[in-house]
Amino acid sequence: MKIGLRTIKTAIAAPIALVIANLLGLESATAAAIITVLSVTNTKRSTAKTAWNRVISLTLATAIAALFFSLFGFNAFSFGLYLLLFIPLSVRLKVAEGISVSSVLITHFLASESLAPSLILNEYLLMIIGVGCALIANIYMPNTEKKIKEDQQVVEVMMKKLLAKMSDSLNQNAGEEVLLQECLSLADFVKQAQKRALSFEENRLWSPNSYYFEYFAMRRLQVKNLSDMLQVLIHLNATENEAQELRALFTFTSQTLAEDNDGQEILKKIDETYQRYRTKDLPENREAFENRAMLFHLFQLFQDFIAIKAGFYREIQR
Repeated sequence: MKIGLRTIKTAIAAPIALVIANLLGLESATAAAIITVLSVTNTKRSTAKTAWNRVISLTLATAIAALFFSLFGFNAFSFGLYLLLFIPLSVRLKVAEGISVSSVLITHFLASESLAPSLILNEYLLMIIGVGCALIANIYMPNTEKKIKEDQQVVEVMMKKLLAKMSDSLNQNAGEEVLLQECLSLADFVKQAQKRALSFEENRLWSPNSYYFEYFAMRRLQVKNLSDMLQVLIHLNATENEAQELRALFTFTSQTLAEDNDGQEILKKIDETYQRYRTKDLPENREAFENRAMLFHLFQLFQDFIAIKAGFYREIQR
């Protein structure tokens, strides 16, 4: 049985919240521990957001409960009216994650049949202790930036190999299906890497930076383009001259693909090759015409593939 870091933090923070609540002599002290259990999330940013939203939620819940309990008394009917208004308002104000916790605290007013300031303060202290312990528990998060950078290197190596294999398989009418499977595997790896990047960035409260997340988003788009290119290559039957020029483009890209490459040189090469193809004689038959159309479509996809990286490079230079 594997015990994760979040479980360990929760197991430590919840009893501490209970001890603090008992030391302060708060009523229903166990509620502080439960709030801690519900508030320890996977990242610092999400925990901070949860903590803030629950305090706001409690304020809204207390105001609504005070209205209905004052008008109709401390009974089930008033509690039902409270829920009828509190739940949709919480959703509208985007603090829905506090509905259950705040409602449990509101039942303390119902049980005590009181809205005394001391009891309201008691509920706020329970909430603050609970979410506070959760926040403190998440101060430590393992630094995964090294893993993120390794993911970048793996993605770039895999993309280079895929481009090189595309170059080798050109006009061979074999192997593209295998390359499509490799492309799917690469797409899955990039997706998982992007999730790890998001988690890493969610743990940087004071220096928010979405670079890694955006980087993998860019690579995901490029991998989708590679998949589309492979679908064309399966059916393409280029002339020897066309195949040679395409092979040169794929090979050059596989050798120069890198995080800091702005893509301008390869875009220029693509445009020059494309313009040369446009000056060639018109196709003489239907098969040649269809091949020429697929060839131009392939060039467009390849240009988009590089343009995605070029656009990303421009954005990060701003």
